[in-house]
Amino acid sequence: MSDPLLPLIVEPDALEAALGTDGLLVVDLSDPDKFEEAHIPGSVNLPYPSIIGPRPPAMGAIAAADQLSAALSATGATPDTHIVACDREGTAKASRFLWTLDVIGHRRFSLLSGGLHSWAGEGHPVETGPVSTTQSEYPVTQGTEGIADKDYILSHLDDGSMVVLDCRTPAEYDGSDVRSARGGHIPGAVNMDWTMALDRSRNFRMKPEEELRALLAERGVAGNKEVIVHCQTHHRSAHTYVMLKSLGFEKIRGYDGSWSEWGNDPDLPIEA
Repeated sequence: MSDPLLPLIVEPDALEAALGTDGLLVVDLSDPDKFEEAHIPGSVNLPYPSIIGPRPPAMGAIAAADQLSAALSATGATPDTHIVACDREGTAKASRFLWTLDVIGHRRFSLLSGGLHSWAGEGHPVETGPVSTTQSEYPVTQGTEGIADKDYILSHLDDGSMVVLDCRTPAEYDGSDVRSARGGHIPGAVNMDWTMALDRSRNFRMKPEEELRALLAERGVAGNKEVIVHCQTHHRSAHTYVMLKSLGFEKIRGYDGSWSEWGNDPDLPIEA
């Protein structure tokens, strides 16, 4: 497989210059009606629910391989396509898509820095209306890299080489905002609301590397540790996963069951 066409975090200027390049596909995770209102020229729409496979109470569980195969094939992507993901909601949906690609072993991908906020807000071209795609065949096999389940976390809770990074709000973390049967957090987890990584003054781009590293260091999140990220449904925390990946962290996993599973399982330990 050849090298990626673009870096993991791609700026709007660089993406505009690359539009039309053979093997490049922009995938927009926005809601279909919003996609038709305005989208990047040549991009295709992939509705977010198509990559989620709820298994109550784990409402954000990764979709089964056949569902992901159908979703990716509908975009016209192949395993060799370089996929640039975007959305108009702070890039969490786009990041969840990239996490999914990582789990199935698709390595050629980028996140549009700031998503549609930066693209449209900074004067880059947009198109309107529906878009037709050419069906491809994308076979999917779900791997084990980049993903953690509750048993994996439970078996590593006392492992000093692992840290659980809870990307929910402080109120969810301390149990004052209860969104499952129980409130609180996974024992030993540290909290960093995913929005702390976003720079709203720069159209929802990630903050500069030194600021992100400082935020992580304050919480004991270092590159020599395995980092497990989660939120309520591994939607918000997928952005943190991509952020960590962009900083060079190599041992990262996303817990797709997240608090919707952990907080609803009375047999799992919690702290508040």
